[in-house]
Amino acid sequence: MAEYDYPPVDFETHPSRYKHWRLEVEGAVATLTMQVRDDGGLWPGRYELKLNSYDLGVDVELNDAITRLRWEHPGVHAVVVTGGYDKVFCAGANIRMLGMAPHAFKVNFCKYTNETRGMIEESSEEAGQVFIAALNGTASGGGYELALACDKILLIDDGNAAVSLPEVPLLGVLPGTGGLTRLTDKRKVRRDVADVFCTKAEGFRAKDAKRMRLIDQSYPRSRWAEGVAAFAAGVAAAQPQKKGEPVILPALQRTEHKGGWSTPLVKVQVEGRVASLWLKGPSAGPARAADTWGLQIWRELEDALLRLRLNHLDVGLLLLRSEGDAAAVLAHDAWLEAGLAAGEDFFFAELRRLQTRVLRKLDNMAKSMFTLIEAGHCFAGSLFEIALASDRAYMFQDDDGENSIQLSDVNFGKLPMFAGCSRLALRYPGEPELVTKLQGCIGEAISAEDAMGEWGLVTAALDDVDYDDEVRIAIEERSSLSPDALTGMEQNLRFGGAETCETKIYGRLTAWQNWIFQRPNAVGDRGALSLYGHPERPVFDFRRT
Repeated sequence: MAEYDYPPVDFETHPSRYKHWRLEVEGAVATLTMQVRDDGGLWPGRYELKLNSYDLGVDVELNDAITRLRWEHPGVHAVVVTGGYDKVFCAGANIRMLGMAPHAFKVNFCKYTNETRGMIEESSEEAGQVFIAALNGTASGGGYELALACDKILLIDDGNAAVSLPEVPLLGVLPGTGGLTRLTDKRKVRRDVADVFCTKAEGFRAKDAKRMRLIDQSYPRSRWAEGVAAFAAGVAAAQPQKKGEPVILPALQRTEHKGGWSTPLVKVQVEGRVASLWLKGPSAGPARAADTWGLQIWRELEDALLRLRLNHLDVGLLLLRSEGDAAAVLAHDAWLEAGLAAGEDFFFAELRRLQTRVLRKLDNMAKSMFTLIEAGHCFAGSLFEIALASDRAYMFQDDDGENSIQLSDVNFGKLPMFAGCSRLALRYPGEPELVTKLQGCIGEAISAEDAMGEWGLVTAALDDVDYDDEVRIAIEERSSLSPDALTGMEQNLRFGGAETCETKIYGRLTAWQNWIFQRPNAVGDRGALSLYGHPERPVFDFRRT
């Protein structure tokens, strides 16, 4: 398949359109049944999704189901993820799809599935919806990685079902969705035990899997349904009840136009290797509704970022602009903070989690990002986090000082990065005292001159003589540099400080998987991934690099 020889990916769906998942809710327990249609691949006719293997389309549906469970079914406290076929839970990512997919697609596919599994963990840890993997058959590769994202793993003990991570011995690649890190950091599996497990292609059945901490519980086939139901009921009963009515998420209203698309609050225009995004501020006050600005703007921005990742691989630079009333943005922030402080409605906590996830997607973009803070902008409070997430921020310095920045409480740790720190804290690694001093500026208008000189909140503050030329030159210079080197540089600079399980998955694993996906031992004519399913054995270059 050529580098761009695939149709654009749509990241929106609805349970009524699911091909591969079945969502059933019964009281406090929901069941997500994975029953992948062989002929339902993202690229019809190019591969079959056999043995409940998945491609990006399967994960788009899973992501949608997790999102809807959080907003539309707050009464659910346990989610059972199981398979719809006998003797197999999930065979992982579809190997035919991976073998023919362009390199950039493979890497972005892994990133999206990692983010989806991160949502599962967030549900279990923060949102009171604990995910339970009920492995009704063998779970291999990405199938077991899906189970690893769940809080608890149950495996049927029928003498055949096993768990495995066979990527190294069979495909010459790494588990692509956090398997290695979750084994050691999450399930606390010993390193030598993990080494044996990751090089034993057939994996381990129930008894040994439980002994090695690879699963939590097993039941024989005769008691499988009963055991899973009782386990899920016990988990659900232990979760606190949520308050607040469900929120039904409407479809995004997207209009395609030449060179881009628009939703009510986000416009995207692509010109060559540069994409401009305009974000609109609130036109009304906050309300507890699906169409309130504070919910809608982040949903639309998330959709735009995903579409730019997969459908516009040539785009290497994002220019982020905004327009609107900064005071209205701060009013929405204050309303959300008040709702969180009251602690009586799940809506507010879910909205904060959405903001956090979308900003982390921004952190994780394999594209350069410049924020342009121009006259009439509304990069204040929560929206100013976009400027802090960018690689550079250019601010227009007007004569009367009206173009200013305003911070709010939200900028001081309420929207943490993957490492758990705020973007402001990461901004000043050698001057942590500046973060404390900046808290004294909450609500004040910070001029362009002070934003650059006193506080270092922007990269440059430029007057009307220099602004257009300096920004143009910066864009041209950035566009001329090697995209590979830029991606490596940006990710190193964006993720300083302490590490967490998430930073390891997105940093170490993604970087190494990216490299391995290009090596002939994996994808060459005689590589393991290329020859999987063929009678020939792979031929390796055994020189270690």
